[in-house]
Amino acid sequence: MLFSYSAKSKTGEVSEGTLEASDRLSLARDLRSRGYIPISISEKSGNFIDKFSIFAGLFSKISVAEQIIFTKNLSGMIRAGLSLYRALSVLKKQTKNPKLNKILTSLSADINSGETFSSALLKFPEVFSKLFISMVRAGEESGNLAGALSDIGMNLEKSNSLTKKIRGALIYPGVIMSAMVVIGVLMFAFVVPTLANTFKELGVKLPLSTQILVFFGNFFSNNLILTFVIILSAAFGLYLIFRAKFMAKYIDFVMMKIPVIGNLTRELNTARTARTMSSLLLSGVSITRAVEITEDVVQNIYYKKILNEAKIAVEKGAPFSQAFEVNNKFYPVMMSEMIQVGEETGKLSDMLLQIALFYEEEIENKTKNLSTIIEPILMIIIGAGVGFFAISMISPLYSILGSIE
Repeated sequence: MLFSYSAKSKTGEVSEGTLEASDRLSLARDLRSRGYIPISISEKSGNFIDKFSIFAGLFSKISVAEQIIFTKNLSGMIRAGLSLYRALSVLKKQTKNPKLNKILTSLSADINSGETFSSALLKFPEVFSKLFISMVRAGEESGNLAGALSDIGMNLEKSNSLTKKIRGALIYPGVIMSAMVVIGVLMFAFVVPTLANTFKELGVKLPLSTQILVFFGNFFSNNLILTFVIILSAAFGLYLIFRAKFMAKYIDFVMMKIPVIGNLTRELNTARTARTMSSLLLSGVSITRAVEITEDVVQNIYYKKILNEAKIAVEKGAPFSQAFEVNNKFYPVMMSEMIQVGEETGKLSDMLLQIALFYEEEIENKTKNLSTIIEPILMIIIGAGVGFFAISMISPLYSILGSIE
């Protein structure tokens, strides 16, 4: 059952909200366990709007943009002198996302009952990553939570920006290829059968390429809906294959072998590794724990393996740069050299930050030119397809003209 409540905290602040409970007594007990004194509890009417808001809350997500706003606003309010509990309460009133509202209610209650912010965040691993929680914990331990939240916001922003730029560069070829498939199917379904009937009436002997086109044209024309179902099923099947864990090794290997994309993959993983490590070390996280968290952040299975080797090497007392030095096919030589300098000078986090900034700039410049590089490749593919279609359909016409002469 859903109940509306108002309750007073230990500091005298009155808060209102909505919670689910089996009955009023259970809700009152729950509020008292969180350090609240219940003032009023009333059952909410199950109207359509309430039911829809609950349904929407189950399927709503917290985007990266919302996480960035959350961390920056929370950091700003703590810097301004607000307590963590008060800052979370303010954010709860401002948010329009039902799921985030529910999380902020839980976080506020946990903070009010004496839990640390990092331990409260642990209850939502699907929203807050290990990197997020570790940096918050380091900020709490160092007494600089506002600074840690600001760094988290900056990291999220940088990571999100890089991902958007790469996706944006790949959207153009994706749209072109999708349009080609749709136009191709329609051509096969409506144009090829008409020409095929003409050839049949004239008794023209068709070359192999034309016969292949006519076969597919007849199939698409007679089974147009089935054709689109097959295409959509194939696309969904490919999506599932790409998402499957057992395929990760092969997909990552192929991605690194594709010209241009492979180099971009190396630079992206280098930038992510360097920035994540730098942020964690600056926050006061131990180097072994920082490497472990960074291993979760990078997506490529080969980079995960290298970071795991680096963690084992550091635990045995070997230099951190050693793992990168022997894996220069994945990480550039600059990575191991800069890390070595950082270890020798005691400024490892600063060196890692410089690496991250350098490769983030490289990625930004390359993604700007990626569309220009892909464009001629697409033109060649489109030209080859149109040329094959034209030759296959025109060659029988030449046969007809030749027989007339």
